[in-house]
Formats: sequence, C-alpha cells, structure tokens
Amino acid sequence: MFESFIAKANFVGSGFEIPYTVLIGVGAVFAGLICIVIMCKIVGLFCGTKKPTDDTVKSTATPVANAKPQVIENRQEIIAAVSAVIAEELGTDVSALRILSFKKL
Repeated sequence: MFESFIAKANFVGSGFEIPYTVLIGVGAVFAGLICIVIMCKIVGLFCGTKKPTDDTVKSTATPVANAKPQVIENRQEIIAAVSAVIAEELGTDVSALRILSFKKL
C-alpha cells in the first residue's frame, strides 16, 4: 500500500526517502504530544483541586498558632530506633554515633 503511494509520489530513488520518513515521524510525535497536553488539560478541568478561600486559610492557620507542644511517649525507644537505622545506613556501629538533639518536626 505504501509502496504504491511512494512510487506515485516519485520519491523512490530521488533521495527524498529519508527526509520524508523523518518528517512524518517527527510530525507524528509532536501531534501525539499535543494530543496528550490537550487531554491533560481536559482531565485537569474535571479533577482539579479547588483553590482555598480566605475562610479556609484562616480556619486552618488558627489551630496551628495556638497549638501546644506535644509530649512524645517512649522518647528513648524512638531515639534508639532512629539511631539504629542511621547507623545501619552509614555502615557503622550505634556506639559510634553521637546524637546531639532530637526534635519533632
């Protein structure tokens, strides 16, 4: 099918086979990318997140400002577990580590 089209277009043997193939390939890739961008925009319209209003921003900011520091239960066990993981990742012994501070972020 394509051989007859190329023969009718008189490209066979004239040196235009490679540039013609490259042009069709690059055009198909860019057409596909444009279709993907359009589909992403359409999906974004339906599944997009709502922008926060001023009321929601104020309501979420208030509890954080009035929050009290939480007491961490089993603090020594958590420090031991974290230091064991750090020592394992560094390939050293736990006794070779010196932990200066441990804060909850």
